[in-house]
Amino acid sequence: MALGRIRTDLALETKEKFEEDNVEIRGVIIEEDYNEEKDIRTTTVKIETENGAKAMGRPQGVYITLEAPNMSVPDEDYHREISKELAKHIRKLVPMEKELTALVVGLGNREVTPDALGPDVVSNLRITRHVIQEYGVQSMGREYANSISGLVPGVMAQTGMETLEIIKGVVDETKPDVVFAVDALAARSTKRLNRTIQITDTGINPGSGVGNHRNGLSEETLGVKVIGIGVPTVVDAATIVQDSMAHLLDTLEESEKKEFLEEMIAPSLHSMFVTPKDVDETVKRLSYTISEGLNMAFEQA
Repeated sequence: MALGRIRTDLALETKEKFEEDNVEIRGVIIEEDYNEEKDIRTTTVKIETENGAKAMGRPQGVYITLEAPNMSVPDEDYHREISKELAKHIRKLVPMEKELTALVVGLGNREVTPDALGPDVVSNLRITRHVIQEYGVQSMGREYANSISGLVPGVMAQTGMETLEIIKGVVDETKPDVVFAVDALAARSTKRLNRTIQITDTGINPGSGVGNHRNGLSEETLGVKVIGIGVPTVVDAATIVQDSMAHLLDTLEESEKKEFLEEMIAPSLHSMFVTPKDVDETVKRLSYTISEGLNMAFEQA
């Protein structure tokens, strides 16, 4: 087993793995920015060619990662700054034109705390579609407003249906301009657990956070633009082993490192995922931060 088998949903971490191996990927552009005042690091990974997509193992598109070390800390002012940053990047990927209609889908299982991020985000959204349809935009005291609807499709074990089937039925009926899909992800590094937000214009795969890939939600499958938003709430158990042995591994040659990990990390660990003990409180806080970022993006003129 090589290091690469430790999985991640973050394009940023895939890029870092190539840098560790001193491999340059053609067709992939990296842009980095650090806001010292807000202590938020933004990394944009643009996959522009088929070769780059094949090397990265991800579709062509833009992947924006916000890293905020204190994101798991209950500081309302800090989280509001994160929401503002999130809104700014959402508006870069989806220009908020007048009368935009958007469907926000909260992926995941509300009954499983680390997987409840998506449903909790939808619960905190300012839903406007029904008000606009019933009373018109003027009833909201504004000249115009974006029409926002929300959907929590659950998981196959609860519904017996593929998530894609449910969402496609709603999309075909309501015809939104864009779909925002929010889901929990998995990280390769414990330092990014509950401290990172990834935004991408390539869509998302439901269940990817725990390696349970379902049919992907993308422009190809739904017929409308899909923006994926995710936070890593779990890490592969093998990641814990690797991080714990980081200093020891740094002293070994690459071949010795691979042999050592093959012996130390049992195959059974790759079906196990780990999450912090305070994940319930953290997920509630992060879901509010993301929903506020979406609310800000939708309401800005």
